Amino acid sequence: MKGLWKYISPFAPDQSGAAAVLYELGGIIVICDAGGCAGNVCGFDEPRWFTRRSAIFSAGLRDMDAILGRDDKLIEKLCHAAKQIDASFAAIIGTPVPSVIGTDYKALQRMAEKKLDLPIVTIDTTGMQLYDNGSEKAWLALFETFAAPVDVVDEGMLAVIGATPLDMNGLDAGQQLQQQLTQEGWDKVICYGMGATLDDIRLAGRAAKNLVVAPAGLRSAQFLQERFGTPYEVRYPLAAAPWQAACAEAQSKNILVIHQQVLANSLRTALRQHGAADVTVATWFQLKDELKEEQDIALAEEDDLVQLVRQGEFDMILGDGSFKKALPFYEGTYIDVPHFAVSGRM
Repeated sequence: MKGLWKYISPFAPDQSGAAAVLYELGGIIVICDAGGCAGNVCGFDEPRWFTRRSAIFSAGLRDMDAILGRDDKLIEKLCHAAKQIDASFAAIIGTPVPSVIGTDYKALQRMAEKKLDLPIVTIDTTGMQLYDNGSEKAWLALFETFAAPVDVVDEGMLAVIGATPLDMNGLDAGQQLQQQLTQEGWDKVICYGMGATLDDIRLAGRAAKNLVVAPAGLRSAQFLQERFGTPYEVRYPLAAAPWQAACAEAQSKNILVIHQQVLANSLRTALRQHGAADVTVATWFQLKDELKEEQDIALAEEDDLVQLVRQGEFDMILGDGSFKKALPFYEGTYIDVPHFAVSGRM
């Protein structure tokens, strides 16, 4: 039945993806809501909340403030927070409330910048799309706002775009990426979103190459290529290592991989190197045409997954363990590949 989800829990929404991108950059992050959306970001969708501080606020919109579009109230609260916090920028992230009343984010940005001596980033998320759409908007807004011209390109520097805990397989994924890529021969590795600073964003043009590790980072890599001429590559270097057992069993098997597209594609490459007969990638999130193969599937409903597995005759499935609840009839090998935006597990 269309729209009926019986086993799989809701995925992280777009405002959570945007907040995840900004989390470590030292800004004031305002979730433009009445309180509930900010609670979801901090309580469920941001695992760093319990180990690392970030200045995330709810706008705390009252009913009449939302109905009448009292943007002056929001700016007043933002100015009050800026007096108490040494921040390098401020960001306003949309939710269903400003989406319904038609908030003008450009006007909101201009109003805030007149009152504050800080750059303001606004992200027009609606709370009705998935986390990767919010991440994509946040990455692009950051680079468009802060990435400045540079005089010199550092030929030994690689920058990683798309890394947040919602897409990666651990809170230490940024460090793992740096170690792996250093072993591959890069002198300096900057991981935007997990370890990088706002100054690193400003100096994005210095990178000799960008590495996209999630679909949400692709548009930003293309933007940086247009602005600075920086080439980019799309792959997830850590994909195979945690699932060597699955790769070892892949010989001659028909396999389904369910995850964010870049990680899933990199897993597919590893499985094929170990002799897999056929590998299909499926995702509920962004499926970029330039990264997909003909057999790849964009999922929209829980029943889409059920029908795909019933008809696909897959010997092995790699995906978050929560998907298995919707597939009690499946008798093949199921390998758990956690996806935090799906289940809150790493």
